[in-house]
Formats: sequence, structure tokens, C-alpha cells
Amino acid sequence: MSYAPFDWIDDAARRRADAGLVRTLRPRPSAADVLDLAGNDYLGLTRHPEVTSAAAAAAREWGAGSTGSRLVTGSTALHAELERELADFCGFEAALVFSSGYAANLAALTALTGHDSLIVSDAGNHASIVDGCRLSRAAVAVVPHADPEAVRKALRAHGGRALAVTDSVFSVDGDAAPLSALADACRENGAALLVDDAHGLGVLGEGGRGALAAAGLAGGEGIVATLTLSKSLGSQGGAILGPAHVIGHLVNTARTFIFDTGLAPAAVGGALGALRLLRREPERAAGAGRVAAALYERLTAAGLTAVRPDAAVVSVRAPSAESAMRWAADCRGAGLAVGCFRPPSVPDGISRLRLTARADLTDEQIAFAVRAVVATAPVSVS
Repeated sequence: MSYAPFDWIDDAARRRADAGLVRTLRPRPSAADVLDLAGNDYLGLTRHPEVTSAAAAAAREWGAGSTGSRLVTGSTALHAELERELADFCGFEAALVFSSGYAANLAALTALTGHDSLIVSDAGNHASIVDGCRLSRAAVAVVPHADPEAVRKALRAHGGRALAVTDSVFSVDGDAAPLSALADACRENGAALLVDDAHGLGVLGEGGRGALAAAGLAGGEGIVATLTLSKSLGSQGGAILGPAHVIGHLVNTARTFIFDTGLAPAAVGGALGALRLLRREPERAAGAGRVAAALYERLTAAGLTAVRPDAAVVSVRAPSAESAMRWAADCRGAGLAVGCFRPPSVPDGISRLRLTARADLTDEQIAFAVRAVVATAPVSVS
């Protein structure tokens, strides 16, 4: 009898191919060969000389890697410096840096809940939040998208220890969560509010201080934020921000902090360099919003169906997963890289192209991007 324990993988691959859901790696060259509206470099800082110089300087001083977990040898003075400046910039008492935004969400959801608690999660939340909910051992109530009343009802029905979690800006459609109303619902029921501000930092709030600062919620006792260093700050890594006693609890209990190698010094230095640049040039945040609005207005004027952006994500509907893949490929052939979101990445099952606005785009580049998307659009959407 033949032994083939992974035959099921080939069957799954065939089903993915039939559904138009195959994903492939596409290594990019170091020099851009297309206009990139697929990445998340909202402020155009990934290749900024100050940011790359800060990353290189950190690597030279501290080494290529952090050498261990944060509680052993992986914490440097540079990590502590970034944590202090992040907390101060965003309006929180303390911060804790992780190896990724994904790890930060897993840490917050598993360490701030437990088997006796309830997590109320928005149906449109990012996969890292979904996975954190699954790992938490808490009861989880998934409520309709951007519905504070549904959150209120779920919290009221539970009546015990609870936490509501939401993206500040949802990565699929780019719409913003009703944070003030969600905070009210949590406050009324003695629950905490956890907000993933990955797509808000650097874009929303005064000078890019984030969605919670914009809503007047930063620094609240019941408020915790997670964020990424890989979008507006052009580097890599993640962080959790909140009251000092919450951060102290995470240091002692969050498994993705305790058992993971610390963020590499180059990434820490790059993020710190970008944060300091943003402090000096706060107008970059408004620039990303202006570019997103221009893309939306021109695409919809051309007859495409797009979602009005609340931050820097512009989502354009496609008729199917297969057509979305072809559309994205045709855009690349025209010299434009765009994101292609298909199931299971989209909670509503609707495939999309996703364009990420950059504060450093020129009017000519915006016009080129719109022409490329419109010219390659499937007949059924134009």
C-alpha cells in the first residue's frame, strides 16, 4: 500500500485553482519597475534617506539581529527609545514593541482576555484579530460591521469581563470605525476597547497621531491600541500602546512577546527615524488623505465603483475573484502595481482592487494610476 499523507494538498490546490484563488510569490526588484500602489508605504518613507540611514546606523551599532527574546538579550536602548517616543506621539502612557503587528494583536487578545471573558469583534476585522480571538480561549461574539449598538447588546448580555476589538480603518474597504460610539458602549458596560490602528497611524489625527488621537480617546484607562511600524513608518514590526500597568502585564504574560525574538535593531532604528521625520513634517499625514480622495474622485467619475476612503485605502469593486486577478495583472502590465483582495481575505466575499495612497505621489502619478485602472477594467464594471 502506498503511503501518501499529503495527497489532500494536491486536491486543495486544484480546488483553489478552479475558484481563481491561487496565490503566488512575486519577488520584486530593488529598483521599482512599476508605480507601486499595492504596498502600504503611506507617507513615502520606506526609501527616505533619513529612514534608511537610521536603519543602517542601528545595524552597525547594535548588530544585524537582536540576538534573543526581549526578556533575555533582545531589548536594546533603541527599543526603549522607540517605545517612549511612540507612546508620547500617540498620546498613551506606555508602549511595547513586537516583531510584527500580527504578533502585537495576538499578544493583546490572548493576554488581556481569558476563558472567563468575552471578546466582541467586528465582522470586518483583520485576520490577525480573528486569529487572536481564536487563540484567546475567551467566548467570542462576532457582530455586524461598524455597528456600535450590536457591540452594546453583546456586552450587556455578557455582563462580565469583556473587551471589544476593532480595526480603526478597515484594510479591505478603507472605511473608519465609529470609535467614539464604540468607546461609549464599552464604558457603559465596564469593558475595554482594543483598536488596531495599523492604517490610522501616520494618516489620521493631528500630524498623523492616529485614529484614537483624532477621536479624543488616546490615553484613556480602558483604551489599548495596537499598530504596525511597517506602513506609515516605512519599517517593520508592531507595538501595543496603553496604560503602564497594562503594558507591564503584557511583558509578563504575552506569549508572542516572551517567546519571540526581539525586533531587529535596523527595523527599530528605521521606525524611530521615520517617527522623528513625521514629527518634523506633520503635513505628510494630510498629504496621504488628499491623494486618496483624488484617486477616489477620479475613479468614480470614470464610472468605477469605489468606496469613499476615510484614510489612505481606496477600494475598487471587481465582478469576481478571477476578473480581479486579471485586472490586477493587466494593471501591472500597464506599469501600475495594485493590491488584489479575494476570498478569504474579504469577509463579504466581494473581490476588489485595493490602491494605497502615498503622500509623495505627484499629480502626474495620480493621473497615470487612474488611467491604468480605468483602461484595464473588466467590461462589466466600466
